[in-house]
Amino acid sequence: MRENVNDLLAFLAVARERSFTRAAAKLGVSQSALSHTIRGLEARLGLRLLTRTTRSVAPTEAGERLLRNVGPRFEEIEAELDSLSELRDKPAGTIRITTGEHAADTILWPTLAKLLPKYPDIKVEINVELALTDIVTERYDAGIRFGEQVGKDMIAVRIAPDMRMVVVGAPSYFAKRPVPKKPQDLVGHNCFTVRLPTYGGLYAWEFEKAGRELKVRVEGQLVFNRLTQIVTAALAGFGLAFVPEDLVESHVAKGRLQCVLEDWCTPFPGYHLYYPSRRQSSPAFALLVDALRYRG
Repeated sequence: MRENVNDLLAFLAVARERSFTRAAAKLGVSQSALSHTIRGLEARLGLRLLTRTTRSVAPTEAGERLLRNVGPRFEEIEAELDSLSELRDKPAGTIRITTGEHAADTILWPTLAKLLPKYPDIKVEINVELALTDIVTERYDAGIRFGEQVGKDMIAVRIAPDMRMVVVGAPSYFAKRPVPKKPQDLVGHNCFTVRLPTYGGLYAWEFEKAGRELKVRVEGQLVFNRLTQIVTAALAGFGLAFVPEDLVESHVAKGRLQCVLEDWCTPFPGYHLYYPSRRQSSPAFALLVDALRYRG
């Protein structure tokens, strides 16, 4: 029985990671040993659980069924073990969070910098990504995204005030190009774009004025996946950026960047921490939620 449990844990790791290499690193075993374990499990069951190619690994129909039905049972066991930290003098445990770059830099990290020194037994794993991750499938404890991006089946906690995106460019850029007066004028400008991994396409800049919403599919020479790179390119005069206002406030105040189309840039719901409603809240997780909660 114990051997079966260990083999099932090995299978779940590979099925979730879709990679023997990543799963082996996560489990702390060699790739060959992990492959041997999976073959042994498949032999005992008399079923192929994984389809292997030179580039990918994917569960078979039987593997998907095992992942769907057995995976949550192990998660429940792990949750119960985590809940035992309530019996400790100090909150403890690991919290896994998926978030975007801006929220990680401006909200999550400043909070953790104050919280973690007081609680050395709490560990936090932060994964910064653009994709809208399924936190249940990917086994995250929580995610941080804009309020409008949070699923209705999640518990959402506001951790930041409303925010807005602004269009900015350097004076050197506007010395060669006309200042856009309306969103449609952006079509002829060199705009920095971002590819959204969740949908595969380039992000269309979103505007609103007097209740009228407008999306503009801008174009430009550069496509980024990091806001810091976008701001750097804007400061260098390469084109126009569409970024969170707080990220460029100091540059605008000092005249290094100029805001345009401000009447089309309206506030929207800021960042929220979200997590599954069925998640049992450990003392460590409850502590982090309370520390992040926006009280403005």
